[in-house]
Amino acid sequence: MSSTFTGMSLRLSLFGQSHSEAVGMTLDGLPAGIPVDPDALQRFLDRRAPGGSPWSTARREEDRPEFLCGLKDGFTCGAPLTAVIRNRDTRPEDYEKLRTLPRPGHADYTAAVKFHGFQDIAGGGHFSGRLTAPLCVAGGVLLQALAQRGIQIEARIAAIAGIRDDSPFTASVAEKAFPAVDDEAGLRMQQTILHAKEEGDSVGGVIECVVRGLPAGLGSPLFDGLENQIARVVFAVPAVKGIEFGSGFSGAAMRGSENNDPFCVREERIETLTNNAGGILGGISDGMPVVFRVAVKPTPSIAKAQQSVELDTLESTELRVVGRHDPCIVPRAVPVIEAAAALAICDVILGESKWN
Repeated sequence: MSSTFTGMSLRLSLFGQSHSEAVGMTLDGLPAGIPVDPDALQRFLDRRAPGGSPWSTARREEDRPEFLCGLKDGFTCGAPLTAVIRNRDTRPEDYEKLRTLPRPGHADYTAAVKFHGFQDIAGGGHFSGRLTAPLCVAGGVLLQALAQRGIQIEARIAAIAGIRDDSPFTASVAEKAFPAVDDEAGLRMQQTILHAKEEGDSVGGVIECVVRGLPAGLGSPLFDGLENQIARVVFAVPAVKGIEFGSGFSGAAMRGSENNDPFCVREERIETLTNNAGGILGGISDGMPVVFRVAVKPTPSIAKAQQSVELDTLESTELRVVGRHDPCIVPRAVPVIEAAAALAICDVILGESKWN
């Protein structure tokens, strides 16, 4: 099972299952001497942690990382950084019937085919969004390292179930309980999530992420383009089904004269008047904010009756999923997208020897 990101300089391995004793990560390739603020890291992890709101799963986990190695006196020491997060609130019995009755929209069926029935089915096992907790440990450390170099990565909810928040994204929403810019739009999103929950259903949405302070010249053409590097990590986040940069798909409806970003000079620095390119031209950063959006599908585990197939008998049957699941994972996925972007950006900077 491929659970390792091997980049230009960084190597991240994620391990554990949704209801195993722990989940964790090992991040190799970090330079020594990076200060790590444990309180700031915990605040970041709390944004993703379950059980904190009516629109998230009822499962409650503290998500407090235990660092086993790689840190010394609050600084990275050059050794691989390894941390575990203990799973406390597990109920694997909720999933036993899914061994032969796969959930529509989930990896139950493909996992059974790939691993011949030996996969851990509880909570989706290694396919679970629970694995984004250790991803956020790694990403949280890297976000701190980038911030020390003047690079900020921030994400927000751009849409849920078709309800859009088109407000300018000029300030962090990390301190908000619901990470939308427009509180009125955010309230309507919350109401839609709760309505879906009452009906035993779920909804999806769109997350927008902005990388500010990235210098021009990072990335490469073709296969190692900056878009490629970011997309590769972002698609490791369960439920992400699409990504676009800058004007994205809407740019396909524009003329070149509308979509092109005119160059200008501001304070002796080359910039563009607009940012339809999303801060990347030819796979290389152009000095403008890198902007991308990801599509997050509705949570597949829903209480509504669905048609499935009994794998042992190949007979169609009705499935009603029990257990604790998010009616919408978008709010908790916002910091996960930030973590994924941080991993990709740090790897490119280190790989091009532009860290110092």
